[in-house]
This record gives sequence, C-alpha cells and structure tokens, in this order.
Amino acid sequence: MEIDRLVCANCAAPVSQGRCPVCRASRQRLQQEGPSGGLSPMALIALLVILVAALALVAQQTA
Repeated sequence: MEIDRLVCANCAAPVSQGRCPVCRASRQRLQQEGPSGGLSPMALIALLVILVAALALVAQQTA
C-alpha cells in the first residue's frame, strides 16, 4: 500500500506527513516492510507457482 494515500485515524492527516506519534510509527513500519508489503511467504510462493505454471503453458502453446 502506498503511504501517500493513507490517512491517520488519530489526527486525520496524511500518514506521510507524520504529524502525530501514530503517524510516525505507521510510516516507519511501512518503510521497513519494503516493496512486498505485508505479503506472507506462502502468498509469495503461491504467486511464484502461478507464474511458473503460466510460463509453462505459454511455452507449450508456442511449441
């Protein structure tokens, strides 16, 4: 999720501005999570399996 779109429930300001302690904590947590967001390892594995299956299907169709 993009931090620019989040609004703090505590102070009703954009989280990216970090006006209150809740905003600052949320901003820091989101920045530490990285680009994968909160995806679990099982979700990442499932996405990888789907990608490999799709590539195999395309390779079979072109052969």
